[in-house]
Amino acid sequence: MPTAPDPTVVHPMPEQPRVVLLKPLVTSPLIEIGEFSYYDDPDDPTAFQARNVLYHYGPEKLIIGRFCALAEGVRFIMNGANHRMDGPSTFPFPIMGGSWAEHFDLITGLPGRGDTVVGNDVWLGYGSMVMPGVRIGHGAIIASGSVVVDDVPDYGIVGGNPARLIRRRHSDADIDRLLALAWWDWPLQHITEHLRTIMSGSIDDLEDAAPALPHR
Repeated sequence: MPTAPDPTVVHPMPEQPRVVLLKPLVTSPLIEIGEFSYYDDPDDPTAFQARNVLYHYGPEKLIIGRFCALAEGVRFIMNGANHRMDGPSTFPFPIMGGSWAEHFDLITGLPGRGDTVVGNDVWLGYGSMVMPGVRIGHGAIIASGSVVVDDVPDYGIVGGNPARLIRRRHSDADIDRLLALAWWDWPLQHITEHLRTIMSGSIDDLEDAAPALPHR
């Protein structure tokens, strides 16, 4: 019987220390990452939480699903980066200290867009940036260098600054079938046994390989 890899190791490929699994690395209660989602960076990928999730002061969360691939330089800008825009100046004077700090209420409680959510099986290309409160659907692809300012549909391919939908990877009907199958939620051993189908089979093949569930 084929054996699944260990989702709790930091370096799934010891000979390639630039690749890390993120779930066993993150410690912030504001970050949730699913099994086997990885980050690839030649310059200390273990510092992902500090270097790639920016202005994360809460309470909004960053949620990333399972089996996501994050290339070097992917960054998430969180709601803490917001400045006031309703007055003459956007400068955050109170953080400079002195008597200016007495006006800290002017920069707290700024409106946010909520949690940033990345679905399962998402590929984020080199140097892409995700802005606060964006929701990226399952199976989406974010092109290198993209700045994602709006939600991305399931199995959508987006690119550019600001990122725009280029196309969807499958027809609407097939996307519905894929979402119903949700292979990323299958038991790990079942995924292991049907890896070739998940990677290169048809959607018909994937349906044939799906585990028997009570509602089927």
